Amino acid sequence: MKPYTKKILLENGEEFYGYGFGADRETVVEIVFNTSMVGYQEILSDPSYTDQAVVMTYPLIGNYGTAEEDYETKFPTLGAMIVREYNDTPSNFRYTKTLAEVFEEYGIPAVWGVDTRRLVRIIRDRGTQKVMITDAETPRDEALARLRAAELRHDMVRRVSCRKRWFSRTANHRYDVVAVDCGIKYNIIRKLNEKGCNVTVVPYDISVEELLAFRPDGVFLSNGPGDPADVPEVVEKVRALRGRVPMFGICLGHQMIARAYGARTFKMKFGHRGGNHPVKCLATGKIEITSQNHSFAVATDSLEGTPLRLTHVNLLDGTAEGLECPEERVFSVQYHPESAPGPQDSGYLFDKFIQMMEEHRNA
Repeated sequence: MKPYTKKILLENGEEFYGYGFGADRETVVEIVFNTSMVGYQEILSDPSYTDQAVVMTYPLIGNYGTAEEDYETKFPTLGAMIVREYNDTPSNFRYTKTLAEVFEEYGIPAVWGVDTRRLVRIIRDRGTQKVMITDAETPRDEALARLRAAELRHDMVRRVSCRKRWFSRTANHRYDVVAVDCGIKYNIIRKLNEKGCNVTVVPYDISVEELLAFRPDGVFLSNGPGDPADVPEVVEKVRALRGRVPMFGICLGHQMIARAYGARTFKMKFGHRGGNHPVKCLATGKIEITSQNHSFAVATDSLEGTPLRLTHVNLLDGTAEGLECPEERVFSVQYHPESAPGPQDSGYLFDKFIQMMEEHRNA
């Protein structure tokens, strides 16, 4: 067996050895796991994974390469990826680059050959934590000291948000939507375009006055990385827009809407990441299979006394998956109804946003 080239060092001192691919550099990030069987390109390009090392539970990664039209952002900011087996010879007529080539291009380190089952169990049992990816020969004590001294950053939204406004237009549009970019996924914009919306994507720190100057029919609050408490300016923006324009939030947007109405958010032990989470819609009783990616959640007990109403519940742990304030035409979900490559159970939520904007226009 060829000698290992990389190792993953946990905060408690445990080490996992493997082989490096992608960028050859040392990094300290937060380790999480994802249970999706497909969609590694969408994962690597989802801004919500900024500064996170993602352990893929599916054992074979890289076998269909990457395709230019499948990215969720222009410049991926994934912290790292850890896989059991990596395939560097893709079999897919659409592929344009291998996964290793993409990681190398964007400075993202990756490791294969790791016992991902054991690593995922550690994350599940002990929670997410800081890890270091470094050369296999780096002395353990030296690496552990650097790991424990390193501080995880809290400016992820600022780094992934657009610097200037940009437009995504569609033919014969019916509605104008302003999307507040906290790390927005391209497929959300595609879904809004498909529903007849011209979308103006604006920086997270845009003022309320600048936002309303676009005369939007609705405001969309995007997904994004990190703690909603790290972006109080967006929460204040939501508070100022309540009742003035319809709003729809996804993931981080859902959490910021909750905080704007006085609810509380908290960090989960290991979060939700993957495309197999059952969520119950309380209005219909139907169970939706959803795709999720978040470390923080809305505390259900903090909704009492707020104008928000619980609309969706996670059947695995009872966490709040959907909220709404019908009187002010505001609603949100924790999961991703636009998820690519799937599942597609929750696409009706975009129709709900369209209906809400139509009602507001005719009010």
